[in-house]
Amino acid sequence: MQGVRDKYGDERVPVLALKAGVDMLLMPPDLDLAYNAVLDAVRSRELTPERINTSVKRILRLKWELGLVDAPYVDVLDVPNVVGTAAHRAAAQDLTDRTTTLVKNDGDVLPLTPGSDQDVLVTGWGAGTPSATSTIATKMQQRGATTQVFETGANPSGEQITASVAAAEANDVTVVASYRAWQDTSAGQRELVRRLTATGKPVIAVAVSDAYDIAYYPEVSGLPRDVQLDQRLAGVAGTCALRRGEPAGKLPVTIPTADDPDTALHPFGHGLDN
Repeated sequence: MQGVRDKYGDERVPVLALKAGVDMLLMPPDLDLAYNAVLDAVRSRELTPERINTSVKRILRLKWELGLVDAPYVDVLDVPNVVGTAAHRAAAQDLTDRTTTLVKNDGDVLPLTPGSDQDVLVTGWGAGTPSATSTIATKMQQRGATTQVFETGANPSGEQITASVAAAEANDVTVVASYRAWQDTSAGQRELVRRLTATGKPVIAVAVSDAYDIAYYPEVSGLPRDVQLDQRLAGVAGTCALRRGEPAGKLPVTIPTADDPDTALHPFGHGLDN
C-alpha cells in the first residue's frame, strides 16, 4: 500500500511484513530489492532462519493439504468450472450483504422499500466494466427498484453536475457512487454531492473505495460504505433497495472531519445495523 511504502520505503516493507507474521509478500514493486532486503535482514539476524522456516513450512503444508504436491498443474480450460462458480458468487453475495457498513441513515432513508414506486437515480463515479454505477443500478433492479443511470466520473464538469442534478430532481432518491473524494482532483465530485443534496431529495452516498470519503459528505441522508467494486457493490445495492439482512459491518478506521485530522467524525468500530 502506498501509505506503507511512503512511510517505510520498499526495502523495509518486506522485512517488516515478515516480522509481523506475514508468510508471502504479493507483488512487491521491485522484486530484486525485496528479495535482497530479506536476505540482508537474515544475515544481520534481524530476521532469523527459524522465522523464515516457519513461513516456508506453513506454505508447504498448505500446498500439501490442497494436493498441489502430487498435482501441481491445473487444466486452464477447467478454471471457469472451479473459480467464480455460482456457489462461490452466492457465498460472496451473502457475505457482502451482511458486511456492508452503514455509517449514517438520517430519516431511515435506508433501506428503500421495494414496490413503493420510488424512482432511483444512480450517479457518480463509474469506471470499470461493468461500472460502479451500472452495477449498483442492475443489482437494485434485480431486487425490485426502478433505476436510472447517469455516470459522471470522479471529477465531473459543471455541465455534468447540472445534468445529474436535473435527473435527481426528476427522481425520488439519488444514489451517488463516490471514489476517493478526499483527493485534490475530486473537487467536482464533492460539488456534485453538494448540489444533489441541495435538491432536497434524499441522497445516498456509497463510498466504493475509501471510507474517508464520508467526511466530505456530512449533508447526505444515507452513507453505506463498501470497499471494492462489482460483486461487493451488490451488497450496497441490496442495502439500498430492500431489507435483505441487516448491514453489520463496522468501520476499520476512525474517520476524521474533513477540516481537522485530529477530530473524529465517526470512531473506529462505528456502524449502524439498520
